[in-house]
Amino acid sequence: MRLFIKVLFLLAATAILMSCATQHEIRILHINDFHGFASPYKPYGSEEEQGGLAYLAERVEELRAQKPTLLVAAGDMIQGNNWANLFQGKSSIEAMNLMKFDAVAVGNHEFDFGQAVLKERIEEANFPFLAANVSGLSDLKPYTIKNLGGLSVAVIGVVTGDTPTTTHPKNVSGLQFSPPIETVEKYVRELRAKNDIIVVLSHIGFSADMDLAKKVKGIDVIVGGHSHTKIAKPAVVGKTHILQAFEHGKVLGVLDLTVKNGSIVRAEGRLEPITPSGKENQATGAIVSKYQQKVDSFMNDTVGESPVDLDGVNVRQQETNLGNLITDIMQKTAGADAAIINGGTIRTSIKKGRIKVSDVYAVVPFDNYIVAIKLTGKQIRETLEHGVSAIDEGAGRFPQVSGIAFTFNRHAQAGSRVKDVFIGGHPLVADREYTVATNDFLAAGGDGYKAFGDAVKSSKDFAVIGGAMKGEKLVYINAGKWIRDVVIEYMKSQKEISTKVEGRIREVK
Repeated sequence: MRLFIKVLFLLAATAILMSCATQHEIRILHINDFHGFASPYKPYGSEEEQGGLAYLAERVEELRAQKPTLLVAAGDMIQGNNWANLFQGKSSIEAMNLMKFDAVAVGNHEFDFGQAVLKERIEEANFPFLAANVSGLSDLKPYTIKNLGGLSVAVIGVVTGDTPTTTHPKNVSGLQFSPPIETVEKYVRELRAKNDIIVVLSHIGFSADMDLAKKVKGIDVIVGGHSHTKIAKPAVVGKTHILQAFEHGKVLGVLDLTVKNGSIVRAEGRLEPITPSGKENQATGAIVSKYQQKVDSFMNDTVGESPVDLDGVNVRQQETNLGNLITDIMQKTAGADAAIINGGTIRTSIKKGRIKVSDVYAVVPFDNYIVAIKLTGKQIRETLEHGVSAIDEGAGRFPQVSGIAFTFNRHAQAGSRVKDVFIGGHPLVADREYTVATNDFLAAGGDGYKAFGDAVKSSKDFAVIGGAMKGEKLVYINAGKWIRDVVIEYMKSQKEISTKVEGRIREVK
């Protein structure tokens, strides 16, 4: 009887040990769409500071110490705020190396400084940049394999197929962007049997992530970005857990997984707010301060003053006073009949009061210049149609205008949403030519604005010289001065900025 009891005890103990041996507790920490916002700041409409890379880094260290952890980012890390832009993302990479990131998906804005700069940033990084659906740039890897507490974790990266239209076309010259779904399906088939967990680092947007999870089986986790979506708790499609951590490092995404016999048996996710009330990581804080001091020395000059907040938040869905201000400056500078830019050109707002160089650089961070092109009334209408075609998605193509007033119905059939159009107070004439100011990004067909590019390329003497376009339809160009510098000059000449919403863009039913 004693022998029998000992045998039972040994069998039970062995079973418990075997069970424990096949069960793993791991953690995934994630951010996305950081855009170089290294210092805490007050988002538009808020009086409380949020974010702060040094505070994020300290929380990462605290959570990483508790269990085997994967730290990843889902794209758009090196471009956006002045802290990153003035150094073409070098500052972001230095901080991320210190924080020991394991992998990063390339985002569409990683291409904004051109391929040569992107290669430099990738070479500086101690972690891989992933983009399985991009070919033509060997520095980008399709996936990486990480050992996490005894588990083999495959991390696949993909970026939006819209990248060629969301950055300047010259930045992606020679590259091919394959459909993310087909690409992920291919690599899941290749990696599923050899690895315990499949993670997709995705910079394609939340709705596209949901579609990806529905169409491709075998993905355990999708860590998303691009749409700046705040997913408090993971969305679940089938057996796939979908995450996204808002933007600008204002929250840290945490996903705790229990894996048993190769399957996830428990998944708990959350977003932790990051604020300057937390504990600061001194080493990361030193990097933030080092680059911020260089930014401040250049950016602290006052260029003007505004009695009201200048709205750069709603530029993707409606007319704003900041959109009006920038397009008015562009129209006046080019001597054009009108001006049209995509709302995505404007990246943030300016609070009322003193306006500094840094504020303007944050609003228009891209290296774009003003051009003016002859368009027919028909082409202008087509351009406006394209601009309002994705309003429900909050796409960056939504137009901000000067010299133009128009109405639209978002519920009308695509291609016939724009109704009344006026230029200079007169009804638009379909076969008349007008001079329209824009930026070189749209003039090259960026954000899907084909009419500008088609007009220039139809010119008999069209050519591209040193990255600048030339053609008979192109009546103004100043490739030697960025739009932000033109805006700064205007503000300095005016001192007080007076601008308001005037009903240039009206939605009707």
